[in-house]
Amino acid sequence: MIKLKVDGVEIEVPQGATVLQACEIAGKEIPRFCYHERLSIAGNCRMCLVEMDKSAKPVASCAMPAANGQVIYTNTELVKKAREGVMEFLLINHPLDCPICDQGGECDLQDQSMKYGVDKSRYQLNKRSVKEKYMGPLIKTVMTRCIHCTRCIRFASEVAGVPDLGTTGRGENMEITTYLEKTLDSELSANVIDLCPVGALTSKPYAFEARPWELTKTESIDVMDAVGSNIRVDTKGWEVKRVLPRLNEEINEEWISDKTRYACDGLSKNRIDKPYIKVNEKLEACSWEQAFDFIIKNTKDLSGDKVFGVVGDLIDVESMYMFQKFLNTSYKSNNIDFRQTNLFINQSHKANYLFNTTIARLDEADLVVLVGSNPRLEAPIVNIRIRKAFLARKTKVYSIGDNFDLTYPHENIGTTHSAIAEILNKKGKIYESLKTSKKPVFIIGESALSSNGEYILETIKKILKESNSLNENWNGLNILHQKASSVGAIYLNLMKENFLEKLNDDNNKLVYLLGADHVKLSKKNQFIIYQGSHGGLNSKIADVVLPGAAYTEKKGIYVNTEGRVQSANKATFPPGDAKEDWKIFRALSEKFNNLIDINTHEILRENLFKDFPIFKNFNEIP
Repeated sequence: MIKLKVDGVEIEVPQGATVLQACEIAGKEIPRFCYHERLSIAGNCRMCLVEMDKSAKPVASCAMPAANGQVIYTNTELVKKAREGVMEFLLINHPLDCPICDQGGECDLQDQSMKYGVDKSRYQLNKRSVKEKYMGPLIKTVMTRCIHCTRCIRFASEVAGVPDLGTTGRGENMEITTYLEKTLDSELSANVIDLCPVGALTSKPYAFEARPWELTKTESIDVMDAVGSNIRVDTKGWEVKRVLPRLNEEINEEWISDKTRYACDGLSKNRIDKPYIKVNEKLEACSWEQAFDFIIKNTKDLSGDKVFGVVGDLIDVESMYMFQKFLNTSYKSNNIDFRQTNLFINQSHKANYLFNTTIARLDEADLVVLVGSNPRLEAPIVNIRIRKAFLARKTKVYSIGDNFDLTYPHENIGTTHSAIAEILNKKGKIYESLKTSKKPVFIIGESALSSNGEYILETIKKILKESNSLNENWNGLNILHQKASSVGAIYLNLMKENFLEKLNDDNNKLVYLLGADHVKLSKKNQFIIYQGSHGGLNSKIADVVLPGAAYTEKKGIYVNTEGRVQSANKATFPPGDAKEDWKIFRALSEKFNNLIDINTHEILRENLFKDFPIFKNFNEIP
């Protein structure tokens, strides 16, 4: 540890810390624009100047390493004058367009000029103006506002792995731009909006929609993949205006994918907001009462093996639990499954279907083998961690199966079965790397589990056991799920053997789809009920359509690919006559004279925790 003094108080900081970090440990606030905890140090805004003993000039605290015996002052007259000077220079060319800037109200430049700026300008010349850049449909650019902190450049090249941004020119003529007039091609591109300390890069879809103080902010969980990124949902009235990342060091740090950020656009489009029943081969709007009567009239004689339930990708645990209860009590059926395509899952032990290394510990891996998985598209947050491991320790990455464009160097080794057999027979490049590897990671994607999944899973387990990589300290076996509901459904035992074959045979039966849009149905003698938030292919062929709530419109539990139980909160209300899914099952069970006596969400959770205690342990790795 290093000992130094900050404003007369002696503190200890770890080796390798900077003066800025030392000041923060001492509880002093240091202004900054270019410095960011997760990016390399640039030292180009000079806003973080502090005074140091034996130094004739103020020093940039973000770039100065802390050393034993340093004496730092953060609030002297010299520091005040230096910061005012820097702020004056930053504002020389900054346009006076705060009233029409989307960053207004959450702008670092606004906040810091209030605290550290002066109240007049001595600059008499014209301000410079910079041509706008096209960075794609998500990022709005007003580059005249840019203060050249270079955070966006460092994020693109270091975290996202797409070195598309850079600077041209020098001094007054310096501009940040994409090379060769191209868009920022990354699935994480919109994180530069959060990083930008001024209004140079803002969200294009959110432009002029709302001011920060008009929004209601709700902490929640993302359901666009199985990673369970922590998010904040900002609403104005009924409408979700934007989704922002929330800090969680163990999952998404402070990044989210573009899909997570902009999927909220779809919450107001193509919504099912009233019940429908099929009359003369056409869906007609009706009341809840009519829809329930129609269901009872057509399905009251069906039960047991004639009744099937399919769970969709974005369904919360409480809704699945009520769905299971409803089919059991009203139809005496437990034919319910979450797999809409053929997918092998071994339920015998949690390690067979979870991401056991955990997302946070991917940083430690010294060998990564992707088996039928493309983390860049399936789980961009996992992809960031693999890239981080590569940058930190030159981790070797091999992919088995299709060759993908990843954001780090990797080698593609043939087709799935032959490459895995080669490792088992102690041959090939992967085996040679595995011999010297201390912390290897195998990531098995859903496409690998779809064809001969049992062979792939068991063989990889055998390989890892033989290399002693399945032990108390390290588990290199990882299943990368793609759907937010998958692990929660496995915990609830929503799995049936040969489910898809039975679902599409010719027998007369009821198929109840809970937000299941990807299952292919033959639609011969089946009576189909579709319950969900958005109209899709399966809602078009359904005999009854019931309007459910989307993920921002209900409180619910989601379990991520690591098996971490997290709770999402209700940010807004379902539109029209739509209801939360569990309330629909409760009302429908009453019609069947098999009332599920659960009247509040609190009672629902009590019942769930009693039947499945595993859901009690929030934010824990099993």
